[in-house]
Amino acid sequence: MMSSVHDKSALVAPKKPWLITGAAVLLLLVAMAIDTTIIVIGSDQDLRQQAFSPDSYGLEAFPRIRKFVTDKAVDASDLAAQLSADKKAATHKHATMAGAFPVFPVRFTGIVGTGKSGIFDIVVDGMPDGAKIRVQSGPAINGTELRDIPGDIAFGSFTNQIEYQNVGAGINKAMSKAILSDLDRDALTGKTVTIIGAFKMINPKNWLVTPVAFSVQ
Repeated sequence: MMSSVHDKSALVAPKKPWLITGAAVLLLLVAMAIDTTIIVIGSDQDLRQQAFSPDSYGLEAFPRIRKFVTDKAVDASDLAAQLSADKKAATHKHATMAGAFPVFPVRFTGIVGTGKSGIFDIVVDGMPDGAKIRVQSGPAINGTELRDIPGDIAFGSFTNQIEYQNVGAGINKAMSKAILSDLDRDALTGKTVTIIGAFKMINPKNWLVTPVAFSVQ
């Protein structure tokens, strides 16, 4: 005799693994969409994703640095007199400290003397006996005077020491492109020049100036 009672297992709908898998994938896609930020090409967020460029930084920063130095530049003979009278007071008044050394903004007109590797002596009236002014004319520009003199380009704003050092080189390159690209260095000796720039005072009687303006008469 056949049983009239059906097996309960026969009444249970078969499981559909593809439904469970599909739901899990959908939940994952929703989570990914919530956690995803859309970056518009050319936006500030997009620029932050790109590798740091010291050359781009220099091109952007140099006009501001040039204005800063030009606005604050002190006549060289006047600055020399102030330093001789009271070095501490003159430093406090005119310089930006870069570590242990002050960086001064300066301006002068003088006669170009001899040069070597793009660095020329400049004879400036009114300077004390034994004092020497030299100026960098390129093509290689060394030092971090232009980076340091504004006082607001700080190491903490960059990823590491190499990046911070490269910023100085990028600013120097931008300066050279802006004011020295057409300079005839071979014909400078004997010419009268007017220069605005900055120097780090390591030796009080030997100033090596990095220019932000270089005019040949």
